[in-house]
Amino acid sequence: MIAKAETKFLRISPKKVRRVMDLIRNKDVVYAKAVLGSLRMRPKEFLIKILKQAEANAKVKGFGPEKLYISRIICDNGPSWKRFKAAAFGRAAPIKKRTSHIKIELDLIK
Repeated sequence: MIAKAETKFLRISPKKVRRVMDLIRNKDVVYAKAVLGSLRMRPKEFLIKILKQAEANAKVKGFGPEKLYISRIICDNGPSWKRFKAAAFGRAAPIKKRTSHIKIELDLIK
């Protein structure tokens, strides 16, 4: 592990983030940024931001982005916001607004 970055309590479902994460897992940083740049899915905004943070952390340690790849990328469940909406016959139906914790670790290409 050369550099890492993480963000917590993102207001997006982990299931949606994992679909996009699978596209860039174990890819080099330059390729991953190109893939994310061409997508039209909402999680790409968060992943680009976190990837840039990890890349900046590696740059401080003296490593360029062309030498790095994504060695580990994880999306965990955060706390869910519990809400209710009106349902039939005066009842209430629950809504869970899910949050995510994302971690990225970069390492040197072997």
